[in-house]
Amino acid sequence: MHVEEIMKKEVVILKPGATIANALDLLEKHRIRHIIIVDDVNQVIGIVSDRDVRDASPSTFIKDADNSELQNEIQTIMSHPVITIHPMDFVEEIASIFYDKEIACLPVVRNNRLVGVVTEKDMLYTLIQLTGTHVQSSLIEVKVPDRPGILPEVTAIFGKRKTNIASVLVYPYKSDLDYKVLVFRIQTMNPMPIIQDLRNAGYELLWPNDGLGLT
Repeated sequence: MHVEEIMKKEVVILKPGATIANALDLLEKHRIRHIIIVDDVNQVIGIVSDRDVRDASPSTFIKDADNSELQNEIQTIMSHPVITIHPMDFVEEIASIFYDKEIACLPVVRNNRLVGVVTEKDMLYTLIQLTGTHVQSSLIEVKVPDRPGILPEVTAIFGKRKTNIASVLVYPYKSDLDYKVLVFRIQTMNPMPIIQDLRNAGYELLWPNDGLGLT
């Protein structure tokens, strides 16, 4: 999945000469957490978060506070340079940027021009779609040897039951490099026949397991 499939194309922007008050108004109006700062040719030069604006604003607990600070230019509090991504970047890869850099918003740039934005919330929603948790399904976790051809061998069992697989994920099995965990979400209300087929084929099920009384 590419970034262009999940990015928001309608982006709230400001020029660097706009005021902090302008940013505050836009954050409240659009109920967003970030504003992208661009120059006259729509190149990204900074980013401002709701926290940046809040920190630069006078305290609401101080009576008759001096609001002149709100007239300062937004470029005085913006973060720069800005990490950007491309529309054709893979979603799975940019997830690591969110994690490694501990950021919550990434401008999307093509030919040095802003074309969209991806937020942490967008990534979480995409993760829900990729894992299939947004559809009614049953979860099965299978421990398998880490060798070529193991995935089609296991999925063939689902095929014999003509069961639709909503998603498949592959995880390492703890610290044992000889095994993997295949996580299936299947669209059936009664997974028991497939669970039994997997056990009959000699596969170890991590979920569901016998400890739940499923035999």
